[in-house]
Amino acid sequence: MLKKYYIVLFLLLATFGFAQQPVQTIVDSAKIKIGSQFHLTLKVKGTKETRVAFPDVKNIGQLEVLESYPIDTVKKDATFEFIKKYGLTQFDSGRYVIPRIPVLIGNKQFLSDSAVVEVNPVVVDTLKQKMYDIKPIMKPQDTSSDFWWFLLALAVLAALAFLGYWLYKKYKNRPVAEEVVYATPIEKATSLLQNLEKKSLLEQGDVKSYYSEMTDITRTYIEETVHIPAMESTTDELLEAMQKASLKKKMGIRQETMQTFEKILKNADLVKFAKSKPLDFEIAEDRKNIESIILTIDKALPKEVEDEESIAYARHQEELRLKKIRKRNQFIGLGLGCVLIFAGAYYFFDKYNLFGESTQEMYEKDWITSEYGNPGMIVATPDVLKRKDVTKEIGKQMMAVVKEMQVFEYGGYFDDYYIMLSTLKYKQQTPIELDKALEAGLQALEAKGAQDIIIKTEDFSTPEGLSGRKAYGTMNMIDKITKRSIKVYYEFVMFSQEGGLQQILLFHEEGDEYGSKITARILESLELRKAAP
Repeated sequence: MLKKYYIVLFLLLATFGFAQQPVQTIVDSAKIKIGSQFHLTLKVKGTKETRVAFPDVKNIGQLEVLESYPIDTVKKDATFEFIKKYGLTQFDSGRYVIPRIPVLIGNKQFLSDSAVVEVNPVVVDTLKQKMYDIKPIMKPQDTSSDFWWFLLALAVLAALAFLGYWLYKKYKNRPVAEEVVYATPIEKATSLLQNLEKKSLLEQGDVKSYYSEMTDITRTYIEETVHIPAMESTTDELLEAMQKASLKKKMGIRQETMQTFEKILKNADLVKFAKSKPLDFEIAEDRKNIESIILTIDKALPKEVEDEESIAYARHQEELRLKKIRKRNQFIGLGLGCVLIFAGAYYFFDKYNLFGESTQEMYEKDWITSEYGNPGMIVATPDVLKRKDVTKEIGKQMMAVVKEMQVFEYGGYFDDYYIMLSTLKYKQQTPIELDKALEAGLQALEAKGAQDIIIKTEDFSTPEGLSGRKAYGTMNMIDKITKRSIKVYYEFVMFSQEGGLQQILLFHEEGDEYGSKITARILESLELRKAAP
């Protein structure tokens, strides 16, 4: 994604100049041939006690440092001049920006001025230069791994599809275990004891699990019928509670039955906590006695209590069943709600274009032709450009010389394309050098965080014959949110009429086919109103 880079304010600096910097910047040649060396010199004035530190780097912007010379110190009367020289070159043609270089003076950091160097190709005289036959085309070695990554992704997708199909076939006809609803607690207890035998825990040697399940079945039955906290009670607490409940409800359970129950519970405690292992006949006897104790308790319960408990138990089972149904319905409702929320959010964001438009959508939509600024600039764009108020950003010093300024833009942080169009008039007629104005605008982008700016310039004319200058090339911009470097292509066109300046700046990500088509279409539609004398 591209961010908004407002450069109108910085273009004004190209007309009125910059404040004097503590670091003097000198470039011995503004134009070189490919591979030729030129020198960048930085000078700092100070006293004998001044401490100056220049950076030791291998590259300055996109220029290669061939040589970093030692610091020279020149004394002039009571002042000292510290001089640092770099030998730079570039092996590709184009216009390159020498970025502002940080220099440490004392405990403060200052920046040098930026500069532009034009690297020209070497012209070959084909009449004097010996020519050779064209070599046959050689097939390059395929170093790309994209194809293999594609095959790997395809294989993973195929494996996931096969796994999903296998799971579907496996569980499609799998019988769903129906929830068993028991009519009475005694029916539930006896059925669970029978199911315990079918698990074959004793044959597997898992005596501990066998005793745990057997006593849990018994405790659950007592808790549901006698209404005492059997599951949370210790053996002694459970026996004591059973004695009290038997007396209170006049159950008439014999003392021998309670002693047998106590023996079984203590055997279970020894198995669970002391790793005791009873003999086979002892286990069989405990299993037989536990079922007999449950039946004894069931017969001892008063008739009226038994009926009430049966009704309460059946009601409890029905509540559990309804609770499970409610949970299932809530889960289904939550899923449907999430789907509806997602669909609604997507519709809302898409309707109000909060996700931004792709360059293909921008190019294929119905474009709008409109006139902006004064003198007017007529241009066709994917959407209407929005006016931006920059009066608060200009400052009083600039407002003193600017008669009128209008800025319009399209696109923002979530868009793949950005347009900035502006017109301005000065209170007094001011001569403007378009090349310097373009350079100042690009330097302003560099101050905003643009890096490795490549500049190429050429003349630009409208169908009406008004001439201007165009700068174009690439640069790297840093996304402040993701911290990712994005390489963008730009075209920057300026026109200077009497007492005014007209400009349009276009951005899109490098390599974007539709972004290039949008730029070409916008510039082909561009028309200018002539400034009134």
